[in-house]
Amino acid sequence: MPELPDISLYLDALRPRVVGRRLTRITIRSPALLRTFDPPTDAVEGRCVIAVERLGKRIVLALDGDYFLVIHLMIAGRLLWKPAGAKPTGKIDQAAFCFEPEFCGLNDGATLVLTEASKMKRASLHLIRGRDDFLALAPRGLEVLASMPADFATALTRENRTLKRAVTDPHTLDGIGNAYSDEILWAAGLSPITLTSRLTTDELSRLHAACRDTLTHWTRRLRADFGYEPESGAPTVAARFPGVGDITAFRPDFGVHGKFKKPCPRCGTKVARIVRAENEINYCPGCQTGGRVLADRSLSRLLKDDWPREAE
Repeated sequence: MPELPDISLYLDALRPRVVGRRLTRITIRSPALLRTFDPPTDAVEGRCVIAVERLGKRIVLALDGDYFLVIHLMIAGRLLWKPAGAKPTGKIDQAAFCFEPEFCGLNDGATLVLTEASKMKRASLHLIRGRDDFLALAPRGLEVLASMPADFATALTRENRTLKRAVTDPHTLDGIGNAYSDEILWAAGLSPITLTSRLTTDELSRLHAACRDTLTHWTRRLRADFGYEPESGAPTVAARFPGVGDITAFRPDFGVHGKFKKPCPRCGTKVARIVRAENEINYCPGCQTGGRVLADRSLSRLLKDDWPREAE
């Protein structure tokens, strides 16, 4: 699922391409995508985009008349920027948002296509009128990048849960999912199953710093990779819209996420994982759990006495 750094990149790529531009047509190919019926989509056709915003992990196109198009990409949803007149044609194309072709911004297309490469149609589109209803659409967790250590500690310890669950809960922290939570906990040197009630003041401080440093690093890194100013997100002459496969939860320079059985870049211990349903927790036993391999609910029960208790 695209998380805060990925969503920030999408926002940076969209702003110079659609803000000030008129939305001329919306084509919905998947009936499961649109989750609202009033107002209808033709109510915003012909309206101008006045801002591009983020609401948690959602991308928001604000249009004149107090209308908001809210896109949640979920796990497999992605956005592509295509030439004027492009329509959703492939199996994974779910919707197309066509904009007026003549524009003074980046003239490399005029159609935003929403794709979802999954049989489970989880991506969603809401058309909302009124900012209050728009803001009520998603949980409002703490904005980590703008938070102070005391506010962070209060939010994180409000309930007693494992760190992995707390960090990825959108009601607690904003914009963090499975991939970046692994990287954050690795950077902080904390076990994903540590209970929030047991965190010391020093550990809370380390975790707050790791959240800010990790999210800031990858936001800047992605911006630079796609031709946007690392600090401001403003486009350079080399700016391009993320293409197929560019927004991914598995990046070569990650420390632990997606690196099962590969050596930790910090201590050399093989990265371990816990598989739970569709998600997996990746961690370094050497850096995060004192050399202990955490039990995987299904696999450790199967192996019983053969389950390794310590890292190799």
